[in-house]
Amino acid sequence: MQHGPLLLDDCQTRFRLWAPDAHSVSLLLSGGATLPMPLQEDGWYSLDVEAGAGTAYHFLIDDQLQVPDPASRAQAGDIHGPSLVIDPQAYAWRHQQWKGRPWHETVLYELHVGACGGYAQIEKRLAALAELGVTAIELMPLAEFPGDRNWGYDGVLPYAPEASYGSPDDLKRLIDTAHGHGLMVFLDVVYNHFGPDGNYLTHYARHFFRHDQQTPWGDAIDFRRPEVRDFFIGNALMWLNEYRFDGLRLDAVHAIPDRGFLVELAERVHAETEPGRHVHLVLENEDNRVSLLERHFTAQWNDDGHNVLHSLLTGESQGYYADYREDSTRKLVRFLGEGFVYQGQQDRRGHARGEPSGYLSPTSFVLFLQNHDQIGNRAFGERLITLAEPDALRAATALLLLSPMIPLLFMGEEWGAREPFLFFTSHHGELADAVREGRRGEFAEFSEFADEATRARIPDPNAAETFEASRPNFTRVDSEWADLYRQLLEIRHREIVPRLQGTAFLGATALGEAAVLAHWRLGDGSRLRLELNLSLQQVALVPVPAKARLLHNSRKNNTDAGLLPPYTARIHLEDINE
Repeated sequence: MQHGPLLLDDCQTRFRLWAPDAHSVSLLLSGGATLPMPLQEDGWYSLDVEAGAGTAYHFLIDDQLQVPDPASRAQAGDIHGPSLVIDPQAYAWRHQQWKGRPWHETVLYELHVGACGGYAQIEKRLAALAELGVTAIELMPLAEFPGDRNWGYDGVLPYAPEASYGSPDDLKRLIDTAHGHGLMVFLDVVYNHFGPDGNYLTHYARHFFRHDQQTPWGDAIDFRRPEVRDFFIGNALMWLNEYRFDGLRLDAVHAIPDRGFLVELAERVHAETEPGRHVHLVLENEDNRVSLLERHFTAQWNDDGHNVLHSLLTGESQGYYADYREDSTRKLVRFLGEGFVYQGQQDRRGHARGEPSGYLSPTSFVLFLQNHDQIGNRAFGERLITLAEPDALRAATALLLLSPMIPLLFMGEEWGAREPFLFFTSHHGELADAVREGRRGEFAEFSEFADEATRARIPDPNAAETFEASRPNFTRVDSEWADLYRQLLEIRHREIVPRLQGTAFLGATALGEAAVLAHWRLGDGSRLRLELNLSLQQVALVPVPAKARLLHNSRKNNTDAGLLPPYTARIHLEDINE
């Protein structure tokens, strides 16, 4: 059976619940009726009822516990409130012929729907993003969470879009409008855990979890059970087929111990989506498990690339940056020449991590200088523009937007936003206290937060002002940064994107401390050359081939082809037809 309600016709719905540990399950309708649900095979309860779209309902477990549908398609209020039956066919799509875009054309723009004002407000910004050169927006998780403000990674009802952002049809309208502007829409999904508030599964389906494996969020989800696998795969298919998302970003799959589930999910997505559509599956995986990219997954976030660049730009070496600050030039060379830094090498804790990646296409890697994690995991949520030298950041931005890797921008980055992006929630009572203290405790090992008084200055995640401070001010545009992003994206789409299919790494070499020369062979046989210097010293260069065209120089007043000044990036294209 599929999870969640099935609207059979205009006035009849099949309600279903997998509750193998319940002695009885009843359906509670909004009108007050209590209807016992017959037990089917394998722990399923099912009942067909005269009820149409808009019907509000709960399940009653063992005549004692009232719960929402774990596969609710929408909620009337918050996570503890009644679930709603919706008609998945009610929305009239305007761009039904949209098939998506090939992956190599992707320029991702990650945003938080709540911080941007909800679906309707984002819809108003789509034309400007398309005109800038963005080709895909990526929404942070939408699964219903407690309260009306949350990062999104505390969701407990993964089938129900967060009600405070708008209705399911409002979300579809956003996606439809994006397609009309030529924009793909990706969704960040969390299949490795449920949030700490509102998850009732352990009361009637305790084997949804396994107690012998732990994650940072508690017991691991038990993907050995077909009902559990189907719950999440059905969710992925709903977003892709019913809402017509163009791709999914799978959060922290290193916390999913069952690799077989990931392979099955990818295989079913490609088998059960409309033929001819471009559908992309992107991983976040700290394990750098390259083999998954050979099994229907399109690409992986390149945290290695971010971390070594961030360490060089800021000098930071605490936390996981300690793995990148030492011998950083060699790691910069490996990242630019082969994709991942860690390909089986040991990290600072002595753990071997990663698999060889140099044989993959550079487009298998999503590169970023900032994202929700890398800003929001900081105590005060500072953006890179407040941490790095401007010239160094301009050079790194040129690398981001003109390398053959797939670039990702974080909302506001493209015009020099300086508002922080903090960790925010809207928990209450003891849970709010635990989240606040847990957040501050995360930084206890950092030298600048060694004393309790300093940690107390870290913003309270549950305070409304923490959320408000994290909202980008779209009226405060730094025209210099906006012009740079516009120029670089115009170059990318004109000179690089048409040549990206079939691109390969050609390696990189060190020119000096924090300075690298990297080459890639593009799909048409031409060569892309990057000269990058993130140090304070100028370095000597290997001569540029006579046929090479300069695409961009981050230091416009520098004309010496033999030397690369501090904080500079230059990109050349050696076209085979020249």
